[in-house]
Amino acid sequence: MSRKLRVWFPGAIYHITSRGNRRSVIFFDDFDRVVYLELLEETRQAYPFHLLAYCLMDNHVHLQIETIDDHPKDIMKMINSRYAIYLNKRYEQVGHVFQGRYGSEMIVSTDYLLDVNRYIHLNPVEAQMVRSPQDYPWSSYLAYLSDTYVSPIPIQTTKVLTLFPKPQIENYCKFVEDIPVPDPHNINAVKH
Repeated sequence: MSRKLRVWFPGAIYHITSRGNRRSVIFFDDFDRVVYLELLEETRQAYPFHLLAYCLMDNHVHLQIETIDDHPKDIMKMINSRYAIYLNKRYEQVGHVFQGRYGSEMIVSTDYLLDVNRYIHLNPVEAQMVRSPQDYPWSSYLAYLSDTYVSPIPIQTTKVLTLFPKPQIENYCKFVEDIPVPDPHNINAVKH
C-alpha cells in the first residue's frame, strides 16, 4: 500500500513536526540545537522557504513554514537526514533518529495560522520547561518581540504580525500569552 500523497503548491503554509524515534531525545545539549538551526538554515538556502516559527523541544521539533518553489518533503528530507547523520556520528549511534515520516498539517485559514504559531511558541510553557515563552531560547518567539532581535535563522514575522492592530508586537504578545492555547491537532478546538 502506497503512502498518501501530501498536498503541496507554491506558497502553501504548514505546521511540520518531527519527533525522536520512540519519543527519544534528539537534542542532548545546546550544541545539538545550534547544529540543528545551522542545518535548517543550510536547508533553507538549498530549498528556499519562509520560516514563520520554530521550537526545538528535547524530543521533537515544530516548524511553521511557507513554501516557495519546493515541496516540504525535500526540505524535511534534507534537514532530517543531515541531522540524523550528525547525531549518530556525535554520539556513536546507529539507526533511526526520527520516528517515521515527519508530520505536516496544511494551514488553510488565518485563524489556524495564528493558532499554530501560538501553539508552537507556547509548547515549552505547556511542557512546564519555562513560565513564559520569552524565557525559552530555542524558539522563534523572541524574533516576534523586537525588530532588533538577531535570530540565529531568519524568521518571517510579517505575515503574522500584520494580522494584528497597532501596536502589533504588543497585541501579538497578548494573543500568545493571555489566551489558553488550543491543540491545533484537535479539530474541535481549532477553526480551520
